Amino acid sequence: MKSETIGKYEIEYSGFKLPEREDWVAILAIYASCNPVHRNGIFPPQRVALGCVFPNEQVAQAEAREIALSMIESGCKTS
Repeated sequence: MKSETIGKYEIEYSGFKLPEREDWVAILAIYASCNPVHRNGIFPPQRVALGCVFPNEQVAQAEAREIALSMIESGCKTS
């Protein structure tokens, strides 16, 4: 899982290969603090881009990162 700090948020994102398929899905978590001891999960690790599958891990990671940036820009609203 890749990790990146963006402002006051830490994002973790990855691609996950679907069992018995060649497709990948995007996984994302967002935390409100970069301090691991006091990290506050505001978007728990979960699949994003639910209607999509991706051809490889890198594309899935890129999509998860773009979703994280969009969520942070809009104030981390999940609905």
